[in-house]
Amino acid sequence: MLLKAALSMDRGMSRWVGAFLLSCWLVFRTAFCVEGLYRDAKVRGVNLGGWLVIEGWIKPSLFDGIPNGDMLDGTQVQLKSVNLQKYVCAENGGGTTVSVNRDAASMWETFTLWRVSEFTFQFRSSSGQFLTCEGEGCSVFATAKTPSATETFYIERNDSKIHIKLSTGAYLQATTANQLTADYPGEPGWDDDNAATFLMTIVANNLHGDYQLANGYGHSKAKEVLQKHRSTFITIEDFSFLYRHRINTVRIPVGWWIAFDHNPPAPFIEGSLEALDNAFTWATSYNIKCIIDLHAAPGSQNGMEHSASRDGTTGWPTSPDYISKTLDVIDFLAKRYAKHPALLGIELLNEPSAASVPLDILLSYYRQGYEVVRKYSSSAYVIMCQRIGNADPLELYQANIGSHNIVVDLHYYNLFDTFFVNMSSVDNIQFIYQSREAQLKALNGSNGPLVFIGEWVNEWNVTSGSQAEYQDFGKAQLEVYNAASFGWAYWTLKNDRQHWDFEWNIRNNYLQLGESPGRQFASQLVILASAVACLFLHNSL
Repeated sequence: MLLKAALSMDRGMSRWVGAFLLSCWLVFRTAFCVEGLYRDAKVRGVNLGGWLVIEGWIKPSLFDGIPNGDMLDGTQVQLKSVNLQKYVCAENGGGTTVSVNRDAASMWETFTLWRVSEFTFQFRSSSGQFLTCEGEGCSVFATAKTPSATETFYIERNDSKIHIKLSTGAYLQATTANQLTADYPGEPGWDDDNAATFLMTIVANNLHGDYQLANGYGHSKAKEVLQKHRSTFITIEDFSFLYRHRINTVRIPVGWWIAFDHNPPAPFIEGSLEALDNAFTWATSYNIKCIIDLHAAPGSQNGMEHSASRDGTTGWPTSPDYISKTLDVIDFLAKRYAKHPALLGIELLNEPSAASVPLDILLSYYRQGYEVVRKYSSSAYVIMCQRIGNADPLELYQANIGSHNIVVDLHYYNLFDTFFVNMSSVDNIQFIYQSREAQLKALNGSNGPLVFIGEWVNEWNVTSGSQAEYQDFGKAQLEVYNAASFGWAYWTLKNDRQHWDFEWNIRNNYLQLGESPGRQFASQLVILASAVACLFLHNSL
């Protein structure tokens, strides 16, 4: 009887322990698990920024060899007649005449360069029309909607002074009637008395992306520069480093031209598809997952260099053709990588601009993009990035994009806004705990898509932060962002600016990753299970 009772109690306790452990595992999986990850429960990721989509601030030396490198596509200039001491002006911002009659320069006196070659350029007015001149003796107007030969001007440069001439050889001059005409007699010198000399002021030279690099160098040289960069900037050794530091995911920015890789539209350069294939192979070797992030869409979704904008304009949302082409790119990527064991998800579009991309246009695109991915995969995560600027992330949670494995990507920076300018290190850390944590809790509890902090960085506007302060700032971010239901990804793996560089932060002990939340929970579960097992054995005896 005693033996029978003991065996009965043993079986009962075993069932109880098994049920307890199963319930713990289910809680663990429900609360934290992202399908498809190896060992860890959520994404602990790093962005491979500046690799397959160029951002000049990440590696400025890529642009060092471009002649007239301060006159790239998108550079904004103002032109002042040295003779009249007046600025060239596109009246009303464009669409009518061009005058040389302003004492001070503002928007109407500012022109955006489209680079044709090292010495030839087109000038776009603030309203979008191009300067045009039909031939020798003509007056210049700002009326052309698209540029061609009559909108292309040859620039002779002597430091900040320039001459502007037509392909026929006729030089532009500022007349005493305050007009800009192509009838200067002969060849001008560089003195201040001739009407064909202008002082060029570079107002902004902020765009250093794929368009500027490729069009600045020209195809042959750009191909050489990018082949070297793509083969050396990220290598298999970097994946080994990430694996050793318990990083389980890489978010890989790509440009839309990757879908046309063997012969991409000018000026883009082939080769990024081969590099992406390599990344998937290396990721597989180290049990790392890949998120493909469409960082640059046709026409640009935000006007920034990382969207490969030519001149800072945002054309993507206004063109059904651009949107259709973007869906074709998503189709290409999903079809190519859907069955690859390293694929975790596809991000449909990085950082659409709230100011330029209407919400209804974006949601329609996201719904179509979701369906495109689902044609090829029932499990790959479909990631939607929040609009940057004045936008509420809840707008995506209320949108009914798709039925499962949907993720909303938020980018958290204590930068890029005057709100952060005068914050101390303590202020920055408190902002993380108070504002970021509150938003994450609200989104995690919204019964909607998973939450992904797809970009964050251990950098701020504190100009003299100590190592200890950086460590505290990084610790605060990790503690809060670890709560995101999908996980996080640092921006970025490598960067010439040290505190943006993940590898530098780790090697120099400015960012202390600690153990992943999934492993912490698993360790706690093992400890708890051991304690239950010990209790079971004690009671059995």
